[in-house]
Amino acid sequence: MNDRAPQPVDRQLPTEESRDLLALVREIAQREIRPVAADEEDAGTFPRAIFTLLSEAGLLGLPYAGEYGGGEQPYEVYLQVLEELAAARLTVGLGVSVHSLACHGLAGYGTEEQQKAHLPAMLGGGLLGAYCLSEPASGSDAASLTTKAVRDGEDWVITGTKAWITHGGVADFYTVLARTGAEGPKGITAFLVPGDAEGLTAAVPEKKMGMKGSPTAQLHFDGVRVPDTRRIGEEGQGFTIALAALDAGRLGIAACAVGVAQAALDEALAYALDRKQFGHPIADFQGLRFMLADMATKIEAGRALYLAAARLRDAGKPFSRQAAMAKLFCTDAAMAVTTDAVQVLGGYGYTADFPVERLMREAKVLQIVEGTNQIQRMVIARHLAGPESH
Repeated sequence: MNDRAPQPVDRQLPTEESRDLLALVREIAQREIRPVAADEEDAGTFPRAIFTLLSEAGLLGLPYAGEYGGGEQPYEVYLQVLEELAAARLTVGLGVSVHSLACHGLAGYGTEEQQKAHLPAMLGGGLLGAYCLSEPASGSDAASLTTKAVRDGEDWVITGTKAWITHGGVADFYTVLARTGAEGPKGITAFLVPGDAEGLTAAVPEKKMGMKGSPTAQLHFDGVRVPDTRRIGEEGQGFTIALAALDAGRLGIAACAVGVAQAALDEALAYALDRKQFGHPIADFQGLRFMLADMATKIEAGRALYLAAARLRDAGKPFSRQAAMAKLFCTDAAMAVTTDAVQVLGGYGYTADFPVERLMREAKVLQIVEGTNQIQRMVIARHLAGPESH
């Protein structure tokens, strides 16, 4: 395994504060996350202590308002933090992105009273969140979800099952989308549900090909009672809230994908410079040099794409199409780059002694989560050509 720390990415950051922030993140990643990533992933160990450390360092609420404990950082900066964390360990980078996704609804649509009551703990109080939209029979067609929330006086009673929930069973709070009205997107409402709510249980985590340290589990809501004060936004506004969160979340996935790809390139380059065949480092051979060049180009293109979308978001401009493009391109690039990294290492790349096989397995899930890449193509095409006519 390559023990050398990778060279820092040459980043264009807007302020001296943001440069100091990225330096802090790299230090935490190199000292606390990267050295144990392989062993903990192999053992399926969830790094809760790391998330506590990140919360204490102010890194779990970076894109949110300072008055509630957030970091008030633009998305341009926050996404590059995610990239650095994902390069060290995807379980951590993606976990921060999911936590941010879980905070999005309350931060963007909650009342002032709700935000004062809950956001400080969510953003910087050591809590960890999860986002509950998908169901066993409702994945890409999220508007068909069937988990119900029925009004009972001043409470809502939630019944149903959510699926593919990152941090399922370990999160302290869940942003839950449930049906409160008729079929279709207009009958969905968002709720903030405590992780220890009575009637809420988690199934055994899924056995996955990658990200074994990140629990992904079904959640069962058996008459879970939450007060109306934990309803986020208006009744029937939930699907709008969910889509807005996903636009931002897709940028998080894109940044994580670039981080995974960068880590794979770093490993492949280090190996190619050290490994000798026929009396020369294999990095001298043109065929391999071209592979490295293509890998680096995909990474730079992906980084530029997600940052361009982030700057649109920071400027308050529409960015949904660009977010879908970034998620699509960056995750496809990560799959290609990690596959090539395994090839560069040859037989060693196929062994668990080197991290590239793990990075390749992890890259695959990024083409699936928060909207498959087929869904991203549908989103992009609708922006270009309008809705389908059928």
